Amino acid sequence: MSEEIKEVAVETPVEAPVEVQAETPVEAPAQKETKKAPLNASVAPEDFDWDAFENDSVPGENREEVAAEYDKTLSKVVENEVVEGVVTAINKREVVVNIGAKSEGVISAPEFRYNPDLKVGDKVEVLVESAEDRKGQLVISHKKARQLKSWDMVNAAYDNNEIVKGYVKTRTKGGMIVDVFGIEAFLPGSQIDIKPIRDYDAYVDTTMDFKIVKINQEFRNVVVSHKALLEAEQEAKRAELISKLEKGQVLEGTVKNITNYGVFVDLGGVDGLIHITDLSWGRISHPEEVVALDQKINVVVLDFNETQKRIALGLKQLTPHPWESLSADVKVGDTIKGKVVAIADYGAFIEVEPGVEGLVHVSEMSWSPRLHSAQEFLKLGDEVEAVILTLDRDARKMSLGLKQLTANPWESIREKYPVGSRHKATVRNITNFGVFAELEDGVEGLIHISDLSWNKIKHPSEMVASGDVIDVVILDFDENSHKLSLGHKQLTPNPWDELEAKYPVGTVVEGSVTATSDKGATVTFEDGTEALAFNRDLVKEDGKAALAGEKLPFKVIELRRSTRTVRVSHTRTYQEVKTVRENAEAEGTKKAIKKVNNTIEKTTLGDISALAALKDKLEKGE
Repeated sequence: MSEEIKEVAVETPVEAPVEVQAETPVEAPAQKETKKAPLNASVAPEDFDWDAFENDSVPGENREEVAAEYDKTLSKVVENEVVEGVVTAINKREVVVNIGAKSEGVISAPEFRYNPDLKVGDKVEVLVESAEDRKGQLVISHKKARQLKSWDMVNAAYDNNEIVKGYVKTRTKGGMIVDVFGIEAFLPGSQIDIKPIRDYDAYVDTTMDFKIVKINQEFRNVVVSHKALLEAEQEAKRAELISKLEKGQVLEGTVKNITNYGVFVDLGGVDGLIHITDLSWGRISHPEEVVALDQKINVVVLDFNETQKRIALGLKQLTPHPWESLSADVKVGDTIKGKVVAIADYGAFIEVEPGVEGLVHVSEMSWSPRLHSAQEFLKLGDEVEAVILTLDRDARKMSLGLKQLTANPWESIREKYPVGSRHKATVRNITNFGVFAELEDGVEGLIHISDLSWNKIKHPSEMVASGDVIDVVILDFDENSHKLSLGHKQLTPNPWDELEAKYPVGTVVEGSVTATSDKGATVTFEDGTEALAFNRDLVKEDGKAALAGEKLPFKVIELRRSTRTVRVSHTRTYQEVKTVRENAEAEGTKKAIKKVNNTIEKTTLGDISALAALKDKLEKGE
């Protein structure tokens, strides 16, 4: 009992609890200070003889009076009740709290990890679990006291829009678990910070301020946000900063985020955007070529919108435009060197100096009149020479040419490729109507489909493929349009001339029916010549139609040069013979009748009577 009395006496030197480590600035035993009595404790008489009391030398009746007086100085402790106590000592493992009982309570330090600012003298709420355990020690809990009131505290903080402290316990799917008033709340990953989070683990085991943004009363789920506090703070800073902004103002900022289209810069709690086109005078493919994350840079304010609270920044504007430093000696007609920095179907951009570009249109890449794509001539990163065709320093535009570095082959085209001359050409492009063939670099001509073969073809690809080298003959020129007409079939004799000589109209030749259709059939001669016979020309002498595979005589009835068509008929081979025979027979009959008539004229009446009598006998069968 004497030790307990010493612990609560006001003017007695306070000794640190056994559990308090040396590094905790709890009062050392050597120090003697007058301590303020905890809570409602009474003050002991100054002339009280503590030594006599401790040595049990106080008379019995007085001892009972002293014990009664001591009990009056203590608070009445009720188990399972939440009371307020005062922190009297703190170390890394434990926190000592005095609630005015016979002994002080010891609470595990992790119960206060949500409040890293806890210090000696702070008032805290605790739950009395036991007034005295087996060792005579008071058992209290701060965590359980918070849990009893936590839901009410959470709802009150939500209703009053209060800022609460929370301890980040661990990571979970989609965010973090935070201890708020002893309740596990969910912190979504998107609500941790206003900037992208690169390391979520860095927030574990830390205490932060939060705003309760959502409560599900049915399931008692709580959602908190740290970002909401930062946004509110940032909004105030943004409003203050925008009110002081001026176009052309130069500010220092930190690269906060890099995207494909630009860079976000933190200007001190307020973000601004540098579009990729405002990062460099030269052409870049990604902002990372110019800046890096967390890099401090100077930027210039290009524009800002107070309503939308957007700030447009520029980096390249802090340096002179490269066109201003372009040498005055550079002029139209000069040959310059450059690097291909961009390619489109219509042309390529050549950087002749950092930030100074010229366009080579696809039509200025080759003397060839055929429509090309720039990718056929150049690729990114190529180092090339070009001729300056136009130069506008005010508009900062320059057009360049590549073909001007070589002689124009069309200037002497007639001398080099006269009409009728034969040459070899490379097939560069195949279309439905013909083939484009290149005689030399920049000189191309068209072989029309009708000039590819003497035979009829449906598509040029039946005869040639891209890249083939073929023989051609020059047919015609159009120097102004840089067009050249070529022929291929003209290099071989026209087989039709030979066909007309071999199978003139009226010739009868043996052929095979090789294919049939609704209109007729294809007939093939022994030498491979194909002819056409309509259905009416396929009727045989017995009245049946000729079938595929039959060999029959056919008569050539038509040679049509325009369509390269040979028409034949089997029917006419026997019809004409029959007609001739019938004509011959008819001719003989006419002559016989004439002879009979002549005879009749010479016959007498007696002869006629005799003939009549002969007729009667014949009729009677005699």
